[in-house]
Amino acid sequence: MKNHPRPILWRRLSQLLFLAVFLVLFLRTDYQGQDQLSGAVNLIFRIDPLVALAACLATRSFILLVLPAGFLLLSCLLLGRWFCGWACPMGTLLDASRTLTGSKAVTLPPTLPRIRYALLLLILVGALFGLPLVGYFDPFAILVRGLTMAIYPAAGMAIESLFTFTYQHGPAWLNLLTEPLYQLLRDTVLPFEQKLFTLALPAMLMLLALFVLEIFQRRCFCRTLCPLGALLGLAGRFAPWRIANRQPACHACGQCSTLCRTGAIDLQSQVNTERCILCLDCLSRCPNEHFAFGHGAKPPVPLAEGLSRRAFVGTTLTGITLPFMLAVRPFKRHPQPGLIRPPGALPEEQFLGRCVRCGECMQVCIGNALHPALTEAGVEGLFTPRLIPRIGYCEYQCTLCGQVCPTGAIQRLPAAAKQLTTIGRAFVDRDRCLPYAKGVPCIVCEELCPTPQKAIRFREVSVQNELGETVRVKQPYVIDELCIGCGICENKCPLPGRSAILVTSAGESRLQKAIAKDSYSKP
Repeated sequence: MKNHPRPILWRRLSQLLFLAVFLVLFLRTDYQGQDQLSGAVNLIFRIDPLVALAACLATRSFILLVLPAGFLLLSCLLLGRWFCGWACPMGTLLDASRTLTGSKAVTLPPTLPRIRYALLLLILVGALFGLPLVGYFDPFAILVRGLTMAIYPAAGMAIESLFTFTYQHGPAWLNLLTEPLYQLLRDTVLPFEQKLFTLALPAMLMLLALFVLEIFQRRCFCRTLCPLGALLGLAGRFAPWRIANRQPACHACGQCSTLCRTGAIDLQSQVNTERCILCLDCLSRCPNEHFAFGHGAKPPVPLAEGLSRRAFVGTTLTGITLPFMLAVRPFKRHPQPGLIRPPGALPEEQFLGRCVRCGECMQVCIGNALHPALTEAGVEGLFTPRLIPRIGYCEYQCTLCGQVCPTGAIQRLPAAAKQLTTIGRAFVDRDRCLPYAKGVPCIVCEELCPTPQKAIRFREVSVQNELGETVRVKQPYVIDELCIGCGICENKCPLPGRSAILVTSAGESRLQKAIAKDSYSKP
């Protein structure tokens, strides 16, 4: 057997390089000690053609931020689905997991690969008619969300616990070795602050499911479910440069079809370009060297996996009708008061259409204030960012979430504009507030209010405390026109459990803009 490992070596080096770049960008998404991100940390989403198409269709406009995705799509028109085999970080991790586990593939129904085309069509049609689905199926969104909400915080907590244990219980000589190592990890890998997220487990399970699929079939997600892979495969359907079997006298030994990680080679040793990810296994390991990569090879052989007319019509009608069915729910007209979006968020309909559910805004949030929504915005709002003030607050000087958003769902605001953006309003619960309910002095909320003119002020009154004594206390009240809803008052309220001062989305700036726009559009 004649093996040529060099092409495979180059491919593996490329995969490792792109994975390293992805991980570095992911780590750089964390707070770096200043209100300015260094580099295009959201590049992975800006080169994603699926995200670009879905966001542009949802807003019916061209989004300049996702312009780099056009270059990736153009490269696939020339070279086929190369990105999946040479650069995709998800594909690299799936390959690595397969190598480590050594799982044996089982036979799956041949019609399963059609699912990815149905998902692609459903995502694009749904985006056009107001059903945002791309964040649930895009491989980068699944990967980054799982890393951000579950794996990265868990890894950081485990490392912190290990070094804390060695510091407290280890011998002195061991600490001399571990302290420099810990400081190195603090400067390079560990998060600026340990964060926890409300939907960490679902995000982790969604990511883990893709690796579980590897038990059943190699690159199972890429073959059967990945809508981005389907889009890149369609773009490279007739790519001039591709892998093909140039020998009509091929003995059809079947080794190539066994090696192929995406099932792109049939039993007659013919290559399907829509599936081929240019991994070069067939080119390097064919015993008779029948495969070659080049220009002008004969047209690719189609596999019977495209959508039937019935499936095409059914998927299209689903993407058209489902948004209207979801729109009749009551909270669509009366949003839940606890749904507080980050400053700079577009009006809700546009926000849901553009948001990729990637979680990068949550990772970069200094105060751990942003968390994934569950059903507060409906099922289509799952994993979108919402502010939970009792867990964290929106830092007054911070504008990082707008900088990191890859599609502009959260607009990039200068600090001065952000500080004038209202995301909600606070109100005092007099049944719990100590000066009202107990006659006990407390001025925490007013002290910490960050607005130049305090949005929380006091009225000094005489009340009876629990002992029946008449005392003078300062009772807080909120000036709505000055409150921006940052949530620091609710976060820092000293009462256990539910705070005595609560923030809702009432009066948010984006709602007022949407109302004004809607009123201007009416005759």
